[in-house]
Amino acid sequence: MTVFRSLKSRNFKLFFYGQSISLIGTWMQKTAVSWLVYQITGSALLLGVVGFVSLIPSLVLSPYAGSLVDRHDRYRIMVITQVISMVQAGVLAGMLFLGYNNILMIIGLSLIQGIINAFDVTCRQSLMVEMVDDKNDLPNAIALNSTMTNFARIAGPAVAGIILSTFGTDVCFIGNFLSYIPVLVCLFMMKLHTPVIEKPLKSIWTELNEGFKYVSGDKELSSMLTMLAISSLFVMPFNTLMPIFAKDIFNGDAKTFSWFESAAGLGSIVSAIYLANLKNNSTLMKLVMIASGILGTSLLLLSYAPQLPVALLFMGLSGVGMMGQSSAINTYIQTHAVPEMRGRAISYYVMAYQGLIPVGSLLIGWLAHLMGPRPAVLVEGLIGLTATAVFVYYKTRDIAVKTA
Repeated sequence: MTVFRSLKSRNFKLFFYGQSISLIGTWMQKTAVSWLVYQITGSALLLGVVGFVSLIPSLVLSPYAGSLVDRHDRYRIMVITQVISMVQAGVLAGMLFLGYNNILMIIGLSLIQGIINAFDVTCRQSLMVEMVDDKNDLPNAIALNSTMTNFARIAGPAVAGIILSTFGTDVCFIGNFLSYIPVLVCLFMMKLHTPVIEKPLKSIWTELNEGFKYVSGDKELSSMLTMLAISSLFVMPFNTLMPIFAKDIFNGDAKTFSWFESAAGLGSIVSAIYLANLKNNSTLMKLVMIASGILGTSLLLLSYAPQLPVALLFMGLSGVGMMGQSSAINTYIQTHAVPEMRGRAISYYVMAYQGLIPVGSLLIGWLAHLMGPRPAVLVEGLIGLTATAVFVYYKTRDIAVKTA
């Protein structure tokens, strides 16, 4: 089948299967952490703090991670990050299994995971091209990887909702710890022929500067990254408030919260499958515009949704928009960046995508504290639509100038 064509590459197939299991465990833990923090504190601001510390390292460390990935064996870096992630999950599971529900420890461990992810995500994305035998299948592999991630976003919270209400949060964390076993087994079974890394002659700071000049000098690439950065800072962090929507606005429980996460994941899968079936990349810019518009509109409608089913519908549409926007930009970078700059270009994608979300999480937590969760989500939707309109205007103007 066309949609699964990149799975004929053995290395990518192993990566796909291993990550499919591990990411379900990751989303189980993310759901359990959010629910536990709100249960312990009842604070929208602390929900924002946990989101902030788990992702802020991507903002600070991603450019450095990109240079590091371009200088060293990417496969080895990925193995190391997975092992450390497993240890972090084990410590969190052990702490909560023993009943030590300390919010500062949870925040500290979330920060450690964020530091690991800054290197792991950059490495994983830049290694994708080496996992796929036929380079024409790379866009399909990226889309399938996104589909896998978002299937986990459905399955993980759904399983977490059942486990949270039946067994408790500690079992979710133990499940995440165990989920790293299959991904490590699959990594060790892979036979990657990574290029020999010569001893670098330039300092890492020189390479950081080169990476910035390359990204900022490419008008198409820099405009897409700017759009993604605005979305990550002011639009996507609406997710931080979903425990409040589930518990306080719709009078639900842990299962209700898991439905919100799963709805967004379902929408993301629909978007990712569409991208996986694309036969060429000529429409990526148009897809970014459409997806950004869907995201902003869905948040406007979600903010004052009267009933839970309606809210879940708009949450699903937000997943369509988020996935379409981020995956189209990711595909553009991976297919257009020159090989020697790929790691650094991807690091700026990670910085714009993951690195700015934590700052936005703090902002929306503070905004919700001041004016309530519904108006806060409404404001994010308005910002998303405004940014989309500006992006469309400038791109349309550029096309008109080129054809004049």
